[in-house]
Amino acid sequence: MRTMPWGSAKAILKPFLIGCSLAAILSVYGLAAWAQQTPRTMNLDDLARIREVRDPQCSPDGKWVAYVTGTTDAKEDKHYAHVWMVSYDGAHDLQLSYSQDSESAPRWSPDGKYLTFLSSRPGKSKGNQVWIMDRMGGEATQLTDLKGRLQSYEWSPDSKRLALVVGDPDPEAEVAESAPKSATAPAPKPIVIDRYKYKQDGTGYLLSDRHTYIYLFDIATKKSERLTKGKQDEGSPVWSPDGSRIAFTSNHAGDPDREPSPQLFVADANPGATEKQVTDFKTRGAQGRPDWSPDGQTLAFLVTDEKKWSAYNMDRLAIVSADGSAAPTVITDKFDRAVSSPYFLPDGKGIVVQVTDDRSEYPMVVNVADHSTQKMLQPPVAISSITHRGGCVAMLSSQDDKPTEVYAFENGQLRQLTHQNDAWIAELQLAKTADVSFKSADGAEVHAILTTPVGYVQGTRVPLLLRIHGGPDSQETHSFNMERQIFAANGYAVLNVNYRGSSGRGQAFQRVIAADWGHYEVEDLKAGIDFAIKMGLADPDRLGVGGWSYGGILTDYMIASDPRLKAATSGAGTAFTVSFYGTDQYITQYDNEFGPPWNPKAWDMYVKVSYPFLHADRIKTPTLFLGGERDFNVPVQGGQQMYEALKSLGIDTELIIYPNETHGIQRPSYQRDRYERYLAWYDKYLKKSAPAATTTDKTAATH
Repeated sequence: MRTMPWGSAKAILKPFLIGCSLAAILSVYGLAAWAQQTPRTMNLDDLARIREVRDPQCSPDGKWVAYVTGTTDAKEDKHYAHVWMVSYDGAHDLQLSYSQDSESAPRWSPDGKYLTFLSSRPGKSKGNQVWIMDRMGGEATQLTDLKGRLQSYEWSPDSKRLALVVGDPDPEAEVAESAPKSATAPAPKPIVIDRYKYKQDGTGYLLSDRHTYIYLFDIATKKSERLTKGKQDEGSPVWSPDGSRIAFTSNHAGDPDREPSPQLFVADANPGATEKQVTDFKTRGAQGRPDWSPDGQTLAFLVTDEKKWSAYNMDRLAIVSADGSAAPTVITDKFDRAVSSPYFLPDGKGIVVQVTDDRSEYPMVVNVADHSTQKMLQPPVAISSITHRGGCVAMLSSQDDKPTEVYAFENGQLRQLTHQNDAWIAELQLAKTADVSFKSADGAEVHAILTTPVGYVQGTRVPLLLRIHGGPDSQETHSFNMERQIFAANGYAVLNVNYRGSSGRGQAFQRVIAADWGHYEVEDLKAGIDFAIKMGLADPDRLGVGGWSYGGILTDYMIASDPRLKAATSGAGTAFTVSFYGTDQYITQYDNEFGPPWNPKAWDMYVKVSYPFLHADRIKTPTLFLGGERDFNVPVQGGQQMYEALKSLGIDTELIIYPNETHGIQRPSYQRDRYERYLAWYDKYLKKSAPAATTTDKTAATH
């Protein structure tokens, strides 16, 4: 339950760290035996071995990078996350928090005296709170005492205040919490719904009387007060360089659900301030975290697409005067790729953004004056979460054969700082990946990533799995992919296709599938299978398919379109699309991309995109359906409908529902269970034999 004081950790490790040899460092981290190990293939026990590295934060002096490491305890069936700190020269890497709960969002005070983080560990009040740790040593202590849902926070430049994003508390939860332990729990009140969009996966029901506001928290007095007096949701607060103002996003439309286009506002950094709207896009919104120019005169931010294209959004970079005296300027409208996470360079003449581009994610500088662009790293590369301060520039990066770690960026190169996964990866013989491209039925060029089985012999035909990403506004990148590696370790080639609708290939490539699901994507995916067969890799009699979310939807389209497929796993997919109208979180997309179902033209489109369900008699592929019981993104009813259709037709099928899970399956035992079922299903139909055991410790729950 305790957090090791920073000073204590430093004192314990100082004699070892200063002047120690590389051999000693390797020994302590368990890396010395690398050379003696014989590489092995990956198995399902490795799901609990990978360490998730995220949220790097440069210290004000640029000498350290705080970050979060996520781990899995298979025995306890839980995920944990703790705060670490690595020196910018990479010599020292220290764990700072050790509680039995998790910590996230480490942030340095601008004066460098403190490191704060979020945690729900036991303290003077329950729920997520800000905890603070003195850089000179001592225990972390609870700083805030909030009753609402604390979502994020930002330090003021003078280190005297925090800007907190806090959601209204749930009165029902407070009543249940205050009830005597021995008393019968009061019956929950009925849920009253009166909003157009009333659902969000992971959040639950969206209620009209529950909002999210920005609060100012004084470090000395520990008093918090609302920044504004408005009644609209607020988010993404950022202090101006001099600390006098705060920029944030909010939606002041008459009905924000129907007009989901937030705008950018600026308010004086005083309680009860009146905000000023500085953007006024009629059909587009401002989103994400804005950034102030060094002189405090300009704001950089992201502009969304129109709501008609919400599922195929390509955010653009824009700037606006912080006082709202001039209209915004979109400065990447001619750059046909999505950008994110903008920040100004110290001289204010350039803005760094992250770019999504054809199987890569890289940083790029946009010139404010002439809008020209320059890549900071050349593809293939996969980076995210850039942090910069005090001469430190760091980011997360991953490779096909290397999980995500923190890297410094210097002289146009990445230099690895953390080594959380190095020892584990050194044990493994990993599969090889390669870029491939091919022509679709209409001549469109399609790009993909192909992974061959571990130990693959050139010219040998092997079972192929077409694994389809979700979104569709997403892409397969050259980053470490556990799924590819597990399937490849079990003898499968894996083809990941960036079908039309995927990001990274431009606006037209994404938008072409709007209101026409299951057409161009299916042509692209089938062309990928044809390519793998033609190149002599895929066995045409042992073809499988699968995916989750939109990948599950496309799996259903594929089994209704391609009789060559001998096994499928469809996770969180739809079936009779119109039956999801009003039952999931996509009401805005339905009304604007298709139209309401009582419109005859819209009805015809709903019927058209529902062909896997309405023509289920075409399907001959044995299919495993899966979903989360509480999924509000793509409700499990889609899998249930497809399961019943195949069951009634006598096609081999099963339905797996993970209790209490939302769209992304989180419980470690369920995550493992899903892989076990994938492998068993594919092995049964593609290997023509009983599935071989892949682990020695079979702990997954079955239902």
